[in-house]
Amino acid sequence: MTNVVTEQELAEKALAPRVTKAQIDALMERVTYTVEQRPGGTTSTFVHAFLDGKFFLATGFSACVNAENFDSEIGERMARGNAEKYAENKLWELEGYRLFATNL
Repeated sequence: MTNVVTEQELAEKALAPRVTKAQIDALMERVTYTVEQRPGGTTSTFVHAFLDGKFFLATGFSACVNAENFDSEIGERMARGNAEKYAENKLWELEGYRLFATNL
């Protein structure tokens, strides 16, 4: 038995309205990102995710212990990957709540 659930399996079993992966993917296309590297001379990189450039969704970050190991490209790539994952999770949460609230 596998613990992987496919979109097709969910669609086949869904009897009520639900948030779909396609909806979340469409929203993710509207997410923009800003980058903040080495604030205050730290070894940290922050990437902030905004829906339509206005509504804050999430922040991803990366850091290294020693400044000699700091690489801005790697830091940004890791922080952005985290921001994308966190933003997608937040959209699932927000869209789920929106669906719940409209069905009260």
